[in-house]
Amino acid sequence: MRSRFRWAWWLLAYVSLGIGIVGVFVPGLPTTVFILVAAFAASRGSERLHRYLMTHPRFGPAIQDWQRNGAVSRRGKWAATWTMLFCAAVLLGIMVWTGSHRWWMAALPIACMTLVALWLWSRPEPRR
Repeated sequence: MRSRFRWAWWLLAYVSLGIGIVGVFVPGLPTTVFILVAAFAASRGSERLHRYLMTHPRFGPAIQDWQRNGAVSRRGKWAATWTMLFCAAVLLGIMVWTGSHRWWMAALPIACMTLVALWLWSRPEPRR
């Protein structure tokens, strides 16, 4: 059954990798989560891509930390936190600038980012 859906895993791996790469350049679009999904899917659909991601100098250590212990580096936690704070500030700025009274349009994503940040900071840090 695994080989039967190998093409779907392959497709998910490459699409996730593409979105993750775009996320490097687009504020608010996460990179790490898509790279982790790409590594997971590649392990089932593309041995070549999986090997590439696991040995990549930038992504490899983070993927290995996550796979071994569900760990996230302190630097990664801070980068994600500052990015979410920036996005929250942009959302609030847009709400003020447009004079919108639909406060929930900013509150909902900010609440989601807050929950993600709390979860992220609850993850262990890798042992070096």
